[in-house]
Amino acid sequence: MKKLIILALFTVSLSATAQKQIYEADNLKEVIARHKRVAILPFYVAITHRKQNEALSAEMNRQQEQTMAKSIQTSMYTFLLRKRKEYTVEFQDVDKTNILLKRAGVLDKLEDLTKDEIAKILEVDAIISGKFENEQTRSDRQARNNALWLGTGGKTGSGTLTMVLNEGATGEMVWRFYKTMDDNYRKSTDDLVESMMRKLSRNFPYTK
Repeated sequence: MKKLIILALFTVSLSATAQKQIYEADNLKEVIARHKRVAILPFYVAITHRKQNEALSAEMNRQQEQTMAKSIQTSMYTFLLRKRKEYTVEFQDVDKTNILLKRAGVLDKLEDLTKDEIAKILEVDAIISGKFENEQTRSDRQARNNALWLGTGGKTGSGTLTMVLNEGATGEMVWRFYKTMDDNYRKSTDDLVESMMRKLSRNFPYTK
């Protein structure tokens, strides 16, 4: 029977709470024991605004999403590379991953492919992908002013972060991590990934 673990935790942002959920397939240990190389895909990013920002066009918002998608991918690879001695697999360089996907003409069409098709293109045993959805409630400038002058904190919005591991041979999802969070204007994508990985460190499939 598939397992779903739901845990409560505190995020690193100001007085914020979050919910963490971790899913593991029954055959997770058996599957990951065969893995040697894992690729990390650009994350899907969706940024919405509770109040219309007249200074931000739809194209600018789309570019911001694309930039953040690759920034999260790079930040995650950097984190895993730093901790590589703690894991049982190698993680493919994200530049190589993106070049191979671009050569295959699918870098911007990943949603049209199954995970086993992507794994075949990248010649890896498994795929890590993810989604970050962020709702902006106020601008960074407003958050900064409130933090400095009103003492109300620098929160600019809220979001959800999902990370998924798929078996390369079959495309089957064997592990999934989901976390809600409050967004602080001081946070970079490095901070975002660092916070997430600290919270799931004991549950990350490839930890020795």
